[in-house]
Amino acid sequence: MTARTALPSWPDASPQGRPAACRRAQLVSQQYLSPALPSVSAHAFPKAARLTKTDEFSSVFALRPRRRSPHFVLYVRANDRPEGRLGVVVGKKFAPRAAERNLVKRMARELFRQRREHLAGRDVLLRLQARFPRAEFATRAAVRQACLAEITSLLEIAARPLPPPPAANPAPPAPPSQAPGLPA
Repeated sequence: MTARTALPSWPDASPQGRPAACRRAQLVSQQYLSPALPSVSAHAFPKAARLTKTDEFSSVFALRPRRRSPHFVLYVRANDRPEGRLGVVVGKKFAPRAAERNLVKRMARELFRQRREHLAGRDVLLRLQARFPRAEFATRAAVRQACLAEITSLLEIAARPLPPPPAANPAPPAPPSQAPGLPA
């Protein structure tokens, strides 16, 4: 049986055996967790603000689109909740690279989060409907700029007052009037 030998320690190791870089990282992380800084939850996108279930998406998709932009379709529906909810649909057909799909979803969530108080009581669904052509959008910054402009304008439209819902029980039709000269 061989005897174990101690591994050489880092040149700037502390008495606890951790390198100085680890100690600095620990101090920095503790500094960011201090109560003096705003909590992360102040900027969070909670689950209550998301459309998550298939039937929630289906009920919004069943409506006529509220507005279209060159790359997106906006659907808006009134909900009975105090907060607004967002759903984003980005298919592989229109954004084949995962990085591009994630960029679009991340930007939509952040722009919605910033306008959440204006979108209270609504279900908002954004769907990517067209590709970002490589010839026109060669860089990620160009795609980001286009997403920013289009999603911002669509969310401003979503914040406008919704049209009244159609009447559930329409009034019965009036009886046809008698034309003169016809028997009753």
